[in-house]
Amino acid sequence: MITGTLFALAAGLMWGLVFVAPTMLAEYPAVLLTMGRYLAFGLIALPLAWWDRARLAELTRADWVEAAKLALVGNVLYYLCLAAAIQRAGGPLPTMIIGTLPVVIAITANLRNTRAGQRQEGRLPWARLAPSLGLIAAGLACVNHAEVTQLPADTDLLRYGLGALLAVAAVACWTWYPIRNSEWLRLHADRSPRAWATAQGLATLPMAAVGYALFWGWQATQTPAAGATAFAMPFGPQPGLFIGLMLAIGLFASWLGTLCWNEASQRLPPALAGQLIVFETLAALAYAYLWRAQWPGGVTLAGVGLLIAGVVMALRVRPVAH
Repeated sequence: MITGTLFALAAGLMWGLVFVAPTMLAEYPAVLLTMGRYLAFGLIALPLAWWDRARLAELTRADWVEAAKLALVGNVLYYLCLAAAIQRAGGPLPTMIIGTLPVVIAITANLRNTRAGQRQEGRLPWARLAPSLGLIAAGLACVNHAEVTQLPADTDLLRYGLGALLAVAAVACWTWYPIRNSEWLRLHADRSPRAWATAQGLATLPMAAVGYALFWGWQATQTPAAGATAFAMPFGPQPGLFIGLMLAIGLFASWLGTLCWNEASQRLPPALAGQLIVFETLAALAYAYLWRAQWPGGVTLAGVGLLIAGVVMALRVRPVAH
């Protein structure tokens, strides 16, 4: 349990980086940020695949199909929705909605556990799970209230609403991904979590390459508006920052973060692992405040305390037999 929690913490610290990139590169389309990130992830996975070639050779065709599904939903679609949400609604609202993931995943995993044939392990009892979920929800409410009060008065409500819907879509993607990924890993305990992270990177590479090429081709057909300049492909107006961020996120958030999460998923029940995604929310908030060069207020700090208390309480809950 302790080792699994530490791996989940490491994954959250690295995944929090992905919330900062759309803010740092606000003029970049979400599609380019998504394809750039996962193109870098796939390219980084190539030499790692040679390192893990013996383990990767153990994967069957069905395993590769599963890796492709996880890569499409948990990587490409999730980050496309998240980046677009952050650029349309700003940082606070998407962080608020993504912050509900621990509660949504825990409830979904527990409901899934009750279906015959879905899981071979016991489920977390609702009565013992409820207090930790309540603390996490209260902490998220505090943090989110403090963030929403900082929204500018002239916010475009239609654009803001679209950002909210895209963030909800991101939650749907990342509710499905960790549960499905955890089930595969726990049913294949003899497989290497590192090789599985690399396999997902390899599965993402052709998707990202095709997506990048299609966006480049579409961009070439666009005529800039009067007085505007065309978007500079292939790396945009800040090529050095773009390439550096994509490589850093591809290595740390995508490959190493996925590796740490896979290690956690093999050690923790899905309902509990889902709650530990709260570390991603905490890291994202910390990085956002660092980027703003601000110190969080009292309400935000109280919310963080409640979030941590909820996670600690959740770690004391043990699965029971059906």
